[in-house]
Amino acid sequence: MKRNKRWMLTAVLFLCCCLTGFAGDDVGEQFSIATLNVDGLPQKILMLKINADGPGNAGTARIGKYLVKQDYDLVMMQEDFNYHDVLAVWMEDNYKLDEWSGNVGIEGQKIDLLHLQNHRFACDGLMACWKNDLQVTPAARTPWKQNFGKFSHANDEMVTKGFRRYDVTLKGGTRLVVYNMHMDATLDEDEAENKAGKDHDARMAQWAQLKEDVLEQLGTLPIVIVGDMNSIYGRDEVKQEFIDAINESGRGQVADVWVELVQKGVYPGTTTEATAGEETLDKILYINPVTGTKIQPVSITIDRQGYLHEDKALGDHWPVAATFKVVTDGTVGIGATQHENTATSDEKLYDLNGRQVNEPRSGLYIGKNGEKADKRIIK
Repeated sequence: MKRNKRWMLTAVLFLCCCLTGFAGDDVGEQFSIATLNVDGLPQKILMLKINADGPGNAGTARIGKYLVKQDYDLVMMQEDFNYHDVLAVWMEDNYKLDEWSGNVGIEGQKIDLLHLQNHRFACDGLMACWKNDLQVTPAARTPWKQNFGKFSHANDEMVTKGFRRYDVTLKGGTRLVVYNMHMDATLDEDEAENKAGKDHDARMAQWAQLKEDVLEQLGTLPIVIVGDMNSIYGRDEVKQEFIDAINESGRGQVADVWVELVQKGVYPGTTTEATAGEETLDKILYINPVTGTKIQPVSITIDRQGYLHEDKALGDHWPVAATFKVVTDGTVGIGATQHENTATSDEKLYDLNGRQVNEPRSGLYIGKNGEKADKRIIK
């Protein structure tokens, strides 16, 4: 090979190495997280049909096989009641499991048959699984302070619904906080007959309780919140009472991954139906603190194709999964440096969902002046 060609080859290889290095500087490690209601209520108790169309043992085994195949880093489940062992046998080789809270049934339960109205099963149905190479510490198991519906209205008072919180350390050492929850449900017939008011009130009280816990935890670590939230943006004031409230605290920025990546930052309007049938009751939210580690969603999947057996869904909820990347240079979305000031006269401010903000309150924003973008903390 001639000398000038060797020199050119060396230069190209050097440039490729430099570019590879630069590309890696602002992209940290990635992690995936899924939320799934596994529909684990018993198909019957004694002779009474409870969840006759549920997956049962055979369907739950297929759910476990599906989850192992998907290979998510973190799996957060709801309604993991009577078929837990069937799920666990699939998960336990590649995952560590949180403590199971028990099943729904007569066997082993102390039930005052004369005062059934006072009985509540102690189980919450929540279960977390995490890859063996992650470090996860269960930090809290908290019941909701308010529920509605004992022998009607989705029977939410029969079990101890609530949330669990976890301290997570990823393989690369990044720390974050993860919540898993199950909120009060609303039956379709109650919605149609305009009888869902107390379900709605209970759910909003749960969002308020969650907000207070999140604000207590919010420091320098990102937070991921997943679960069967039984909430539709057009029906429940989640954006106003939870998302906007935390954003306006000036301590962090909340976003819904589906809204951010699929809806391009536009929340569904006021309607009792999901936008084009795409919004699900199961959601993945994330919160970036004003200072500290940041995460950014890369993708979201609502699996309506793979979660099937003989053309039927394995359960009554579709799995929702997201992949996040850790942003190691302190920026989110668009590369920028951080400034603690207001916008300049020629600068426009945008929230972290890309929407222009004309009258900013305290919080974290992106300031754009022409092609230049900087992070702004408005105090």
